[in-house]
Amino acid sequence: MRSFLSFLFALLFTTFVHAAENVSVKDAWVRPPPPGASVVGAYLTLEAKQATTLMQVKSPAAEAVEVHTMSMDNGVMQMRKLPSLPLEAGKPVKLAPGGFHLMLINLKKPLKAGDIVPFDLSFSHGDHKTETVHVQAVVRTPN
Repeated sequence: MRSFLSFLFALLFTTFVHAAENVSVKDAWVRPPPPGASVVGAYLTLEAKQATTLMQVKSPAAEAVEVHTMSMDNGVMQMRKLPSLPLEAGKPVKLAPGGFHLMLINLKKPLKAGDIVPFDLSFSHGDHKTETVHVQAVVRTPN
């Protein structure tokens, strides 16, 4: 009987944990920086089951991580920091070169191909709940 109750409790807990996972992250990678560079871009694809907003990103690899967008303005590429990044339910948002991306600022040590860079992405849901997703991104050249 104890085994059955333990199994039932574990099943209930597992279901609850999966139900709380709103955001999925795929294809996370970081571009290798040129020698001596203190900033570098990181890229990934985000998808939320319900509307949510990426509010903050942290990484022990850099002093700061910012969400940026790039756009062309009168023939000049401009990059701007975004205070947050809204995600629509069920609609993937790709952070890729030339568009939305994460900018690691003031790298704490040089990065090279094959290194793993951890990130904590903090999201805010419309119900005033927050969720943190831990991501491991590989340093590699673009495909």
